[in-house]
Amino acid sequence: MSHPYADLLFTGGPVFTAGGGPATAVAVRDGRIIATGHDLRALAGPSTEVVDLAGRLLLPGFQDAHVHAVMGGVELNQCDLTETTDLDEYLRRVAAYAADHPDVEWIVGGGWSMETFPGGVPAKELLDRVVPDRPVFLANRDHHGAWVNSRALELAGITAGSPDPAHGRIDRAADGSPAGGLQEGAMELVTPLLPEVTTADRIAGLRRAQRLLHSLGVTAWQDAMVCATNGYPEVSDAYLAAASEGWLTATVVGALWWDRDRGPEQIPEIVANRERLTVGRLRCDSVKLMLDGVAENFTAAMTESYRDGCGCATGNTGLSFIDPAALRSHVTELDALGFQVHFHALGDRAVRDGLDAIAAARAANGFTDTRPHLAHLQVVHPDDVPRFRQLGATANLQAYWASHEPQMDDLTIPFLDPALVDRQYPFGDLWRSGAHLAAGSDWPVSTPDPLQAIHVAVNRVHQGEDYEPFLPAQRLDLATALAAYTAGSAYVNRLDDTGTIRPGNRADLVVLDRDPFAAPPSEIASATVAGTWVDGRQVYSA
Repeated sequence: MSHPYADLLFTGGPVFTAGGGPATAVAVRDGRIIATGHDLRALAGPSTEVVDLAGRLLLPGFQDAHVHAVMGGVELNQCDLTETTDLDEYLRRVAAYAADHPDVEWIVGGGWSMETFPGGVPAKELLDRVVPDRPVFLANRDHHGAWVNSRALELAGITAGSPDPAHGRIDRAADGSPAGGLQEGAMELVTPLLPEVTTADRIAGLRRAQRLLHSLGVTAWQDAMVCATNGYPEVSDAYLAAASEGWLTATVVGALWWDRDRGPEQIPEIVANRERLTVGRLRCDSVKLMLDGVAENFTAAMTESYRDGCGCATGNTGLSFIDPAALRSHVTELDALGFQVHFHALGDRAVRDGLDAIAAARAANGFTDTRPHLAHLQVVHPDDVPRFRQLGATANLQAYWASHEPQMDDLTIPFLDPALVDRQYPFGDLWRSGAHLAAGSDWPVSTPDPLQAIHVAVNRVHQGEDYEPFLPAQRLDLATALAAYTAGSAYVNRLDDTGTIRPGNRADLVVLDRDPFAAPPSEIASATVAGTWVDGRQVYSA
């Protein structure tokens, strides 16, 4: 019989249990929570580690329900253009990276913002200025477009006469020549030429990513792109190595990629990958279906036509990467096999297509516990908001995007049909309708810091910015936003013994450096993580 004492005792501060009941103290033994309450001193033995919260908030570990961790970790070692929108700074970083890496064949990296460039289209000549002799390929921050120089275009054979691919667009100058931007599937004209990212590179990237995510309080996540095709990187080897070798301290759910150029013949491969990639702390029983693109390059699938610079309808309503009728069939078959479906659905037509596919699966298979979820949800038609609850579909929020900023105000709102503008990121409407909410970052598209995203969910503005709140009626309160990033994402990840602080659950826990409930909402993002525990073992200390 084990001793009656706790191995670890948190006391002296507020506890956000995310539904586990009120508490100011939590006791842990053998990696599990054994008690919550207000006076647990009787469980403190001679070898118990006592953590004095001293008024700081203890909460369940954050879970990121939509992230690209290996990709983010790899990019940390490439030419990094994140955390700025200044063109001169982009060019300085590219030049410095090229100078520091004289032997690399290609300059590869990314993180730039479309708002930096007129119309969101970068010019190849700018890169030619700083790297004239080697090809350059830089993905933008949302990874739906790339900035390339003349040498890259030359090597790929992209000229004024090159047709746009079916699922993408070559940005062009007035004379029809390629301008330097490649949107969506047009990136695939170049990506096969890029130097191979090796298994060792991916493993190193996952190690970097895990350290970073733990430092931000993330104890589990769903990687939204495993076994990818369609020009996207394949990362399963890194996860398999980490899980098999025992250094994966996070719990990871892998969403197996649906190849949009193929049909149901790929399902046996997906089934085989579920078995092959379910090892230790890794489980791959979700399937990622990318339904559309993004609004900034007019590829998100909308119910209304995009507008041109003069405000006139263009006839373009975006791209559907998977035929809606075929989608219903695919999702029904995947659901019958016990897979969760995880949709990229950004425009309101894509959201509707995803919900229709879930409805077809429910009609055919009944309400099985597959927990489908739709990520991004930039535009949701009001008629579809109540369908999330009706169908048992989770709304997977990337809340950091729900704010006024140049990419929204200059590159999105002017080009959306007016009927769509006020339908963006309707978190409050979804919550009031009874929808289940989860949350994620989509890192490296945007910051992996849950507290930054929670700040925007509550305030509808980024910390320190003086913009007006973006559609403030869609705000969430702090408790709801925290619950989405903990219990909500745990539900999506089918990790039912995590996400809340209650006896019997795994001791995946985070201590913040303060209690954000005790300060104004405008200060939420000032909080930082003081410590992170997985199964009762500390994996990060500030």
